Amino acid sequence: MSTPRAHRRRRRVRRDRHGRGLRGPLLPAALPAARTRAERFDDLVLDAVELLERRWAEQLAGVEFAVEDVPPSDPAPWEDEVVPLGRLFPADSSGPARVVLYRRPLETRAGGEDLEDLVADVVVEQVAHLLDLDPEEVDPRYGGEEDEG
Repeated sequence: MSTPRAHRRRRRVRRDRHGRGLRGPLLPAALPAARTRAERFDDLVLDAVELLERRWAEQLAGVEFAVEDVPPSDPAPWEDEVVPLGRLFPADSSGPARVVLYRRPLETRAGGEDLEDLVADVVVEQVAHLLDLDPEEVDPRYGGEEDEG
């Protein structure tokens, strides 16, 4: 009498049906192009804040900087249906002053060009509002280079 054969577990073989190789990331994580748009935007904000903190370190010591994708829609903090690019929340009993930049409206306004300059200008405007100064006093480069002629 023969003994029943033990069931062999079939090992699932992954195969490359079309000769294209296994799927995976297109770029290694170490390359700059592998970063998401949101991560690159965060870097632009950090760069702009870092430049201001060199000059205004004492005044900006407790200020928080944040990025949100879009401004809240209910209740709308803006009038005339103009979407804000950034907003200052003054310090109060619930926490320190907070500057928030809205990524999607900024990207849309920049249209793929000069996003870095637009982000820097919005950060300067919000810090100027916080410090009750003109933006040109906060950063002499505010507004970029304009042609005079």
